[in-house]
Amino acid sequence: MKIIQSSVRSIYNSITIYDSNNNEIYCKYSNGSWSKSKYDSNNNPIYFENSNGSWSKSKYDKNNNKIYFQNSEGYWSKRKYDSNNNEIYFENSNGIITDNR
Repeated sequence: MKIIQSSVRSIYNSITIYDSNNNEIYCKYSNGSWSKSKYDSNNNPIYFENSNGSWSKSKYDKNNNKIYFQNSEGYWSKRKYDSNNNEIYFENSNGIITDNR
């Protein structure tokens, strides 16, 4: 994502950077830890990472419904929606499946 305008704010000895849509994209804390995020063109969060090594990523359909999620702990989930944005299918890495298609 190209940052056209950004804003930097400093609160409680941390530095936070925002993109032009006011989404927080980076924060560095006074203890040296940090977090960063990425957003798609609809401002949906698609990636998060922090200095502890944790991360997560998400994908969305054209109606901004979250259709996929995965994190650094190995958890994932998939979802499908009908034309009215109702969830009709769910599956995750724990073996749970709900199918209402």
